Amino acid sequence: MGNGQPAYPAARAVAARVHPHYARHLGTSDLLPDISSIEAMIDVAFWASLRREELQTPLISLAYAAPGHVHLPLVFEQPVALAPQPLTRLGPAVERPGIHLCVWPQAGELAVWGATRQLPPFCFVLEVVAPGLLVIKHRGGGETSKFFNVAVLQGDEIKIIDQQAAAAPSQFRADDSVNVLIQLAVSMREHGRGGSLLVVPAGTAVWQESILHPILYAVAPYGALADLMREESGSRLRRRWQDALRKTVDAVAGLTAVDGATIITDRYEVLAFGAKIVRRVGRSQVAGVRLMEPVEGTEALVTEPSQLGGTRHLSAAQFAHDQRDAIALVASQDGRFTVFGWSETEEMVSANRIEALLL
Repeated sequence: MGNGQPAYPAARAVAARVHPHYARHLGTSDLLPDISSIEAMIDVAFWASLRREELQTPLISLAYAAPGHVHLPLVFEQPVALAPQPLTRLGPAVERPGIHLCVWPQAGELAVWGATRQLPPFCFVLEVVAPGLLVIKHRGGGETSKFFNVAVLQGDEIKIIDQQAAAAPSQFRADDSVNVLIQLAVSMREHGRGGSLLVVPAGTAVWQESILHPILYAVAPYGALADLMREESGSRLRRRWQDALRKTVDAVAGLTAVDGATIITDRYEVLAFGAKIVRRVGRSQVAGVRLMEPVEGTEALVTEPSQLGGTRHLSAAQFAHDQRDAIALVASQDGRFTVFGWSETEEMVSANRIEALLL
């Protein structure tokens, strides 16, 4: 690849598999990178992720875009070579979320010409999440600022996101609106302690039949998140509103670090945290769940809840079995994230592994 490192074996295979996805969205636009450019960016980013700058992994995001594609970019007087060592040195300057190093051909070679916060829809983006862990993504169409994952690479493991399966369960469907549950899921993973979040219908108390009483940390309905979501859609484009949402989401997700489950309504009002899940009187013990992952080449399989994790997963599966109009979200300490809900079509609990969508 011309960067002084042996080729990253997965780069070529992944490039060939994700190129058609971008071609469908970009057509004949010059924003569409060719397969060799995708391969080169993946290869360099992988080797850069294994380097260190002052003992820190370079957490960088590369975007295939020219100066004319972005608004108010930071432009370098001299382009920087697309190679592991220069990217590692640049890492500390661009590691904040939302900053992308822009890559474009210069004199026949790919080079980094600057940085930006604004990217056009469906622009190819490659993010270094951790050593050896890369995510390929793009921003959605229209005015949305939301990014959608296309593939996840971890060492020699390749996960190509099944875009149709990624829309399930329905509470996590990607659209142009703010998806609070996705943001809560991301924040729950980030605190690294594991946790459970139960989402129950507003205005009902049936969920209490699946909770041990007294509830240690029951609260008067806390509506900060609900209040933000009731604001008009126009206000959601403002930076102040987005910052307030992020801080409130982090505050709610932080409650899940306490042992037990955090409970919110489907209108985002917090009802309790540290709650213990019990089997509802009259309900049988959950015997099996249908496990799915939104990754190409994987098939749903029925397994025992105990095979998914520890007591946290078993309790969440039981809650979804007993409270069929609610869902349970579970973050593991190892970064796995599972959404449990009742499937009317399968007449059993479904477990959706969605960690590949949250990176």
